[in-house]
Amino acid sequence: MKKKKKVNAAILIIGNEILSGRTQDKNVAFISFWLNKNCGISVSEVRIIPDVEKTIIDNIKIMSKKFNYVFTTGGIGPTHDDITAESIAKAFKVKYGYHKEAYKILENYYGKKKFNDGRKKMAKMPLVAKLIYNPSSAAPGFITKNVLSLPGVPSILNSMIENCKKYLIRGLKIHSETINIFTVESNISKELSYIQKRFKNFVDIGSYPFFRLGKIGVSVVSRSTSKKKLVSVRKDIKKLLKKKKIKIFNI
Repeated sequence: MKKKKKVNAAILIIGNEILSGRTQDKNVAFISFWLNKNCGISVSEVRIIPDVEKTIIDNIKIMSKKFNYVFTTGGIGPTHDDITAESIAKAFKVKYGYHKEAYKILENYYGKKKFNDGRKKMAKMPLVAKLIYNPSSAAPGFITKNVLSLPGVPSILNSMIENCKKYLIRGLKIHSETINIFTVESNISKELSYIQKRFKNFVDIGSYPFFRLGKIGVSVVSRSTSKKKLVSVRKDIKKLLKKKKIKIFNI
């Protein structure tokens, strides 16, 4: 894997079942955490769209140009509404059909007698695609240009994610530091914005309220590829808290 300073990604969740509320998405958090921890890649945007060909095509065209990588989830199964693979082929104007290697993998997995039309459909994808192997249920995901297509079922996606690594350019590791305090966000928001401005190109600072032990608190989270910059931000935040007489505590 090559290394690059800043590498970003987007996640495109495809499925009417997510939009209807029937199925709860669990993949965004998992993919985002895995990319950040293992590849130094930040997820910059997430979209949820229906199983509509034009919508998929339009989003793939836009997002593949905007981000280093796009991860799609859902729509690569055996049913009539699984149209992700064909839509991606149309978005990139490449041929769609039975991928020889994918077909062979699935035929060997199911056996010729049980390899029905629905299962054969899972071997149909952009012919230029490279496979993302599936240790759980054999049906592979695939990468077309910078778009990595994975199944929507979380347990299967989780088992496949490591097989995406070989296709990814690594970014620098993103370090994170959290300072927990009992106060309200409005008590520190103005001063935090000044600190953020000073480090805007190096550190991302977020504040996240919580309620514990009957008290309102805030977690101030700083993220950066530079440990040195994080140290500087921590010093500035501690000066701010000392001035306002706000104590730091560990959750």
